[in-house]
Amino acid sequence: MLEAHMPTLQTLLDQRAGAWDKAQEFQNRAATEEKMSAEDRAAWDAALADVERLSVDIEREERHARLAAVDYSQVIDATKEADDERHGGEDRAAAYADAWRTWMRDGASELSSQERTALRTGWVDGKELRAQGVATGAAGGYLVPPAFRAKMVEAQKFFSSMRDVAEVITTETGATLPWPTNDDTANVGAILAENTQVTEQDVTLGQADIGAYTYTSKLVRVSLQLLNDSAFDMEDWLARKLGERIGRAQNAHFTTGTGTNQPEGVQTNAVVGKTGATGQTTSVTYDDLIDLIHSVDPAYRLGGRAAWMLHDTTLAAARKLKDGQNRPLWEPSVQVGVPDTLLGYRYSVNQDMPTMAANAKAILFGDFFAGYLIRDVQDVQLLRLAERYADYLQVGFLSFARTDGTPQDTAAYKAYRNAAT
Repeated sequence: MLEAHMPTLQTLLDQRAGAWDKAQEFQNRAATEEKMSAEDRAAWDAALADVERLSVDIEREERHARLAAVDYSQVIDATKEADDERHGGEDRAAAYADAWRTWMRDGASELSSQERTALRTGWVDGKELRAQGVATGAAGGYLVPPAFRAKMVEAQKFFSSMRDVAEVITTETGATLPWPTNDDTANVGAILAENTQVTEQDVTLGQADIGAYTYTSKLVRVSLQLLNDSAFDMEDWLARKLGERIGRAQNAHFTTGTGTNQPEGVQTNAVVGKTGATGQTTSVTYDDLIDLIHSVDPAYRLGGRAAWMLHDTTLAAARKLKDGQNRPLWEPSVQVGVPDTLLGYRYSVNQDMPTMAANAKAILFGDFFAGYLIRDVQDVQLLRLAERYADYLQVGFLSFARTDGTPQDTAAYKAYRNAAT
C-alpha cells in the first residue's frame, strides 16, 4: 500500500493556478456565448470552488512554514542579556529556567532548595526581582523564561493580523515611552538668488507616547493526569494557549480599540480616503479601490510595504470585482513566498475589521508598518493555582502580558467608508 503524502506548497500553488485558468476560460466563454450549458456552468462552479479550497490549503501551509522557520534562539537572544542580568548571570538564568519548568509541572512542593533559591530571582512581588522594572502583579507568580515567552509571542501572531504588518518593539519595562513626531510635508525648498539671504523655515516637532496595558489570558485549567504525563509537552501547549487568548484580545484593540483604557486601533480614527456613493452601504466598486489607493501619498504607496486590510467577507466581495477588460482584481499567487494580491497589492485578512455596512470604515490601505506601533514589555508573569482546584484534580494557570498599540503616522494609510444610505 502506497503511503499518502501531503502536497507541497508549490504543488498547491500550481494546482490553484490550473483551477484559476480553467475558471477564466469559462468566464471568457460566458462573455461570448449567449447561453452556457448546464454542464459548463457546473464545471465553472467546480473550478471556482477548487480555487477557494486550494486558497485555504495554501494559507494553512504558509502559516505552518512561517512557524517552522522561526528561529526561537534568535528571539531569545534579543532579551538574553536582560534575562541573564535579572537572574544573576548566564548559568543562573539557565538554572532559573529549569526550576521554573519543574514548578510549572510539579508545583512548589517538588522543588529542591537550590531550585527555590533560583526561582526567587523571578518572583514578582515588587521586591524579589533583581533587575529594575515594573511588576505585573503581586500574587506571587514567576516571570516566564525567554523560550516560553517567545512561543507565546509566536502564538499571538497567528491570532493577531496587526502583528504581521505593524511595527513591533519590545522594552524592558512598561514606563510611558515618548517619541518625537514631525510632519514637514507642507514645507518645500526654494531657489536662492545670488547675494540673497536664505529664508528661514522652522521644523515643528510634536510628541506622542505609548504606555502598557496589562492583558490576562484568563484562567487555563489543566488536569493532574496531563501534568504527570511525561509525553505531554506542557510548556509548548500552555504557551500556545496563553498566547492565543492574549493575541485575540490584543488584535481586537489594535484594530478597533477606542484609545480609552485600551489601545487606540488602527481603524478607529483612520482618515477616510474614499467614501462610497449613495446606495453602497454594503458594497465597493473597482473605481472606489483605485481612488483609495491614490488617496495615500506615493511616498507610502510605493515603498514596498503598502497593503490592504479587510475582513474576510469584504475580501470575498472584492474578489468578485473586475476591471474594464473584465479581468478579476484578485490575482492568485503561483510562486512560493509571493502572496496573493488585490490590484497588485498584498492584503491582510483581519477578522476584527468591521464588515461592510452603512458608514463603516471597512477597508484600509497603506503602509501599516509606518502607520501603527505595537509595544511589548518583555516581562510576562505566570501564576500557578494548585489548591483552588484540588478537588477537581486540576491546576489553574493564569498569565499576564503588558502591551500597548497606537497609530504613529496617520498619513501612512487611509480608509474606505461605505455610504451612509
